Amino acid sequence: MRSLFFLTILLALDIYGFQAFRYLVQNWSVTARNIMYGLYWAIPVLAIGTLIVVNTIDVSDWNANFKTYWRTFLFIAYISKLPLVSVLLIDDLRRGVLWLVSQFSGDGMRDLSRSKFLTRTAIVLGALPFTSLLYGMVRNPYRYKRYRESLTLQKLPKSLDGLKIIQISDIHSGSFTFKEPIKQAIELINAEKPDLVFFTGDLVNNVAAEMQPYVDIFDKIEAKYGVYSVLGNHDYGDYERWPSPEAKKENMELLKDTHKRLGWDLLLNEHRHIEINGEKVAVIGVENYSMHLRFPKYGDLEAACENCGPVALKLLLSHDPSHWEGQVIKDQPDIDITFSGHTHGMQFGVEIPGWFSWSPIQYVYKQWAGMYQKGEQYLYVNRGLGFLGYPGRVGILPEIAVLELKSAKNADRSLG
Repeated sequence: MRSLFFLTILLALDIYGFQAFRYLVQNWSVTARNIMYGLYWAIPVLAIGTLIVVNTIDVSDWNANFKTYWRTFLFIAYISKLPLVSVLLIDDLRRGVLWLVSQFSGDGMRDLSRSKFLTRTAIVLGALPFTSLLYGMVRNPYRYKRYRESLTLQKLPKSLDGLKIIQISDIHSGSFTFKEPIKQAIELINAEKPDLVFFTGDLVNNVAAEMQPYVDIFDKIEAKYGVYSVLGNHDYGDYERWPSPEAKKENMELLKDTHKRLGWDLLLNEHRHIEINGEKVAVIGVENYSMHLRFPKYGDLEAACENCGPVALKLLLSHDPSHWEGQVIKDQPDIDITFSGHTHGMQFGVEIPGWFSWSPIQYVYKQWAGMYQKGEQYLYVNRGLGFLGYPGRVGILPEIAVLELKSAKNADRSLG
């Protein structure tokens, strides 16, 4: 019954949306119209066929990539019809009002035909998400981009001037459809010859086994002073139905072991002291902590910073950026930079460097991509290396953040 109800909704969208499509091709030749009609109705036929197949036979052994892209294509086709039918509905409401006015006024000469402008607008608004989401799925999921930031810190010792940090986040290995393109990301990271590499959570979607095919790729990441990592909300297995508490615990142990096999130092509400050029740097890592109620609070910032002591530089890895304003700024004012991820930039938005940036995620997260500052404390939010749900990106590319620290003392000396 649920599938039947869903099918009815889809057919209603198809029938209603067809009015705009029919208007578009009304002046075409008979042959051209029939071809376009066939193309239009091919998608509903394929959608119905897909629903019948998945509800009648076992498709678990079908190619996972094919299933992912096929589901996404159908989703894109129908989500694109929503703006189209919305504009058609506005036009029909307009026509309805005109009809009522004509009934009361006795004026039967009013034009109740469809608005050419609104119908064309409906087609354009439907085509935009269809083409952009298809392009984002085909072109952008592995189109890695290095986002560079140069940050001058007032208290940074001269000996740490030029310290280079690479941050990656939100790998979501369970969503990957190909292995080979991922190697390019590792090559881009290593080509920077970073001093430190940080990974800020969500190694998997749900279960630790998702990462196993990619260990031999990500274990190639190199950094002079090590690779450090923390957990994200997806890493705990909270979104999976486990047969027993023991199974969930075993999954977490496998995930922790995976970090070891990768050669990454997983920080679980703890810190490490690293000596760099004679100066002590603290890398602090907290488990997932979110100010949003729907996400877990496993992090313990106080425990992570306990006995950290005075150091030249304090760097915090915390998956959820809401943690920064929620706790970090208030409770640990000596943390210089916090590194977060989690938002993915929603994998959808518009970014024009230095001028304009927008994504729907900004209505949920105040800090959602790039660098933020309050006083002498900074937050960098990574747009994510992988993807979740929609296997692509539109306007927000997968990110390798390259942060180079500068000492204000060196800058003062050069000015002198």
